[in-house]
Amino acid sequence: MKFIIGNWKMNGNLAEKEAMFKALKNVKTNNKVIICLPFTLLYDNKYKTIIGAQDISQYSNGAYTGDISGEMLKDAGAEYVIVGHSERRFYHNETNDIVKAKAVVAIKNNLIPIICVGETDEEHHAGRTMSVVKKMVLESVPDDGEYIIAYEPRWAIGKGITPTPEEITAVHETIFKTLHSIHKEKTPILYGGSVKSDNASEISELPHVDGLLIGGASLKPETFLPIINSVK
Repeated sequence: MKFIIGNWKMNGNLAEKEAMFKALKNVKTNNKVIICLPFTLLYDNKYKTIIGAQDISQYSNGAYTGDISGEMLKDAGAEYVIVGHSERRFYHNETNDIVKAKAVVAIKNNLIPIICVGETDEEHHAGRTMSVVKKMVLESVPDDGEYIIAYEPRWAIGKGITPTPEEITAVHETIFKTLHSIHKEKTPILYGGSVKSDNASEISELPHVDGLLIGGASLKPETFLPIINSVK
């Protein structure tokens, strides 16, 4: 079984959610399909699609205007939550410590965190990919509980660039060995970054790639369903 996770980011409305969930209802797959929605679209899941959120507060409750707690996400029907996405790390200056704190809160609320890691363009060109990714994994994951790791090369996000199969394999091997060193080798490792229907199958078959985290291509049934159908 592979994970196929759509991240809608700051996109979508009720009508688009309805159209996607209705389309997913008729998809036949042995893989686990999850849609990570904006907070406003989490409720009213009449089609029983597996849903996740895109962020979570590191605080349980209190005077944190604009934050959403783990309890709120669980109450809204979320089962998963993305933490430490490259855009959160870049635009909101989220550190590994903050990401770890959010993952811990997620687990306490029976949510499975999808912990994102990945190197910047500068780090990539300086040949620091492996050391950066290893450090991010070790410093971002909680000490206990179940979680997922998603590798997203920050230098490729939003640019239509996809690393070579050899590059993806090398990074996923590093992540696997890092997880093995802390006795978490059974943790799923996903790839995210310019995934589309014409490369999803090839990427998903690479060693230690347990699924895909998909951005823009997950917004519409006509682009998302072909990806789901291509991953065996």
